Amino acid sequence: MRFYISSTALSGRLQSISRVINSKNALPILDSFLFEVNEGTLTVTASDSETTLTTSLEVSDCDGDGRFALTAKTVIDALKELPELSLTFDVNQETGEVTIAYLNGQYKMMAQNADEYPGVPMLSENAVRLVMPADVLLGGVNRCSFAVADDELRPVMNGIYFDINPTEVVMVASDGHKLVRCRSFASKENERSAFVLPKKPAMQLRNLLPKETGDVEIAFDQRGALFTMENYRMACRLIEGRYPNYNSVIPKNNPHRATADRLSLLGALKRVSIFSSQASSLIKLSVSNGKMEVSAQDIDYSTSAVETLDCQYEGEAISIGFKGSFLIDILSNMNSSEVTIELADPSRAGVFVPEEQQEDEELLMLLMPMMLNE
Repeated sequence: MRFYISSTALSGRLQSISRVINSKNALPILDSFLFEVNEGTLTVTASDSETTLTTSLEVSDCDGDGRFALTAKTVIDALKELPELSLTFDVNQETGEVTIAYLNGQYKMMAQNADEYPGVPMLSENAVRLVMPADVLLGGVNRCSFAVADDELRPVMNGIYFDINPTEVVMVASDGHKLVRCRSFASKENERSAFVLPKKPAMQLRNLLPKETGDVEIAFDQRGALFTMENYRMACRLIEGRYPNYNSVIPKNNPHRATADRLSLLGALKRVSIFSSQASSLIKLSVSNGKMEVSAQDIDYSTSAVETLDCQYEGEAISIGFKGSFLIDILSNMNSSEVTIELADPSRAGVFVPEEQQEDEELLMLLMPMMLNE
């Protein structure tokens, strides 16, 4: 079997799907890419047995069909050193020898048995299907991913929850300390359904979706999901279990609302947090008429810092404590120029919303407070 393909096109696709491969695999064959040629189309697959990524490219002057597997690291390292040129793949399906020839040289390697490569689990006939614009899905995954938990006791929290209903798709992530709820009105499904996408395939989507345009088709059942994009397909196993009622933890009717410049507040937090206690990372926010004070101290080392910012606020003065690193994460994952902080009292969660919501989207972030030493 012989075919021709562009070196940079193949190398770019291989690097994109290679991120799913684990450094140590239970099955040795999963250290490899599966190459399948069928009627002039090359399909390449990478998998860690839980998540499988597939990409397809057109090849030229193909004189046959076949399947073979090549060690991923060797192929990627070899191809990324080549400039843009045409590669000739010559595969001896009897001996398993693969020759990759280019302008003034060639690589030779031995293929592995493609039949050992695990297949992709099929979805059930009653799988739910949903279409989302690629940029909407990417935006939701980007905003939620930092709040995903890593909790062995509550595995259902270790992913992004997709809550789908006739008016919207809600993406939620929470680790018990912070929560992100991103409501998208650009996608909807007639029937109510839901699934929890694990963190690793969510990270794969973060890498793949910036290169995509158009829509992403999502099909899922109780066990697995299939994401079909223009250039890639991703099949993954879902987290089973019932996700907690996320709306019940969001405080309603918060009487204290302060609006400040997001980047100014973010900069102040980064500077002041240097002087916070290393054990707690406690930051104190104090708001009063027209101003917000950001302060931190470390009693053990007798260090402290304070900055005062202008803000829009009217009402009685209130102070609340937050973990500085979590607060920085929340503000870093917003795009608006201003952020509104909604507070009820120092013992209840703070709600952070962008002052200007993006089109067809409603973003809300929540952070649990810390006890102030006063």
